[in-house]
Amino acid sequence: MTNWQLNESFRSPSGTVRWDRQGPESGESVVLLHGTPFSSFVWREIAQALAQQYQVFVWDMPGYGSSEKYQGQDVSLAAQGEVFAQLLEHWQLPAPCVIAHDFGGAVALRAHLLHNASYRGLALVDPVALAPWGSPFFRLVGQNTEVFEQLPPPLHRALVREYVSSASFPGLRSDVAEQLIAPWSDEDGQAAFYRQIAQADQRYTDEIQTLYPQINLPVTVCWGAEDTWIPVAKAHELASAIPEARLTVIPDAGHLVPVDAPATLTSALLTFLRALP
Repeated sequence: MTNWQLNESFRSPSGTVRWDRQGPESGESVVLLHGTPFSSFVWREIAQALAQQYQVFVWDMPGYGSSEKYQGQDVSLAAQGEVFAQLLEHWQLPAPCVIAHDFGGAVALRAHLLHNASYRGLALVDPVALAPWGSPFFRLVGQNTEVFEQLPPPLHRALVREYVSSASFPGLRSDVAEQLIAPWSDEDGQAAFYRQIAQADQRYTDEIQTLYPQINLPVTVCWGAEDTWIPVAKAHELASAIPEARLTVIPDAGHLVPVDAPATLTSALLTFLRALP
């Protein structure tokens, strides 16, 4: 389960993106987007399950996971939305089904609403989509990035582990936690971790939030009942803002629903995918 590797690459304006695909080429296309501070690794079990029937695309956003990280890199939500729209063109996917978690939700929404990316359906899993967002920790780091970048590596790793672990309700297995924090653990990764927080700006969701009532495609919203990063009240607010969006609240799962409850989430996603026109 911990052997997760992306074998393909795409050169984007924000750096080289690592990506891969699973499942039959004849299957309908499904694209999975991760959030922050995560990577496509969070989708490993669900990707494997969906790939029994669908052609599943996974990728690490620039500055995340196994994708390129470098000083001065633009890893903002604005940049990620543009990169995703370009990736869809590169993959020659005119209208895939898109499943997006956390920041990936904002990336998918921006690509659709601002860059004309077309989707057959959109599943949003605990997405960053509505103001206000950003925990006190997030704001503290964002305001003091240069200080946190200088933390001794062991302290940095401990901080990232605690932060990532707080996204899970039942708690993370040690091997899973290690995989989630590994991209942030070397020198480049430590700088990249604080870079993505420093560039997280609510204005990138403010720009699209008023456009949600214009979304004209099948949408489902899935949310962990025990999400302490983004409370489940936001799930109801988002589902109400998008015409005819359906909401599934997943019990015993925190913000990291793909990791906390992969079987339950897979079931909800398959129900959504199979009902698409």
